Amino acid sequence: MGDRKAARDSEFQSFVIGRWPRLLRTAFLLTGEQHAAEDLVQSTLEQVFVAWRKVGSADDPEAYVRRVMINAHARKHRRRLREFLAPKDDSGFLREVADTGDRIAQAEDRGALLQALAQLPPRQREAVVLRYWEDLTETQTAEAMGCSVGAVKSNAAKGIAKLRAIPGLAEMVTQGGRSR
Repeated sequence: MGDRKAARDSEFQSFVIGRWPRLLRTAFLLTGEQHAAEDLVQSTLEQVFVAWRKVGSADDPEAYVRRVMINAHARKHRRRLREFLAPKDDSGFLREVADTGDRIAQAEDRGALLQALAQLPPRQREAVVLRYWEDLTETQTAEAMGCSVGAVKSNAAKGIAKLRAIPGLAEMVTQGGRSR
């Protein structure tokens, strides 16, 4: 029995080490603040650890964990806790270091992206983050958000339309596209 528990603990530890950067990036894009993102990932992993036997044997453990994280974030938002998506003065905060190959890191002004995401309602923000930053399919996004594919399409389309309507963001993307 001890060997099985040790093997399960080791499997969970390997999962966390391998997925931590991606989970933290997703949480950061959802919450907009490094500390809130770390708290969200930590509380998610606490829940997942308790059920790791079930989660670890699932077809896609990462999708399961992502769903738990989205639900935890949604519960927090429903409680009307204030999120600080784009602090006015972030000079005291450490910047998130993006993974190599992370498309958001290619932007010249990460702050503009966070401010743009902060303007989106939570469901639109979730749809945009999961579809375009996490590069999930519509079906995977629907599973993570606990909604229909049609709701994902609608929320993502509305979110992208709102992002495109932000003049500074549109100019930054256009300038970035010409210079690369």
